[in-house]
Amino acid sequence: MDLSARQIFSRNVRKARLGKGLSQEDLAELSGLHRNYIGGVERGERNIGVDNMDNIAKALSTALPKLLQNYPSTAKSSKGVSRGTKG
Repeated sequence: MDLSARQIFSRNVRKARLGKGLSQEDLAELSGLHRNYIGGVERGERNIGVDNMDNIAKALSTALPKLLQNYPSTAKSSKGVSRGTKG
């Protein structure tokens, strides 16, 4: 599945925020943005500007390019997955 840059960014921001144990409110305060705006970014609803992307990256103590990298999904899907042989 191909994700848009917005979807990749939103997924990575949420993952990084949760990894640091931050709430959306915490991230909003650290980045100088509103909590509702952060929620919209994480849901991929916001057409976020580069300056705000940079503010979020700095608040998460990470490099902006890292938040734009499309890492393989770790979600497991049972579709088409062989689980071994029955016997």
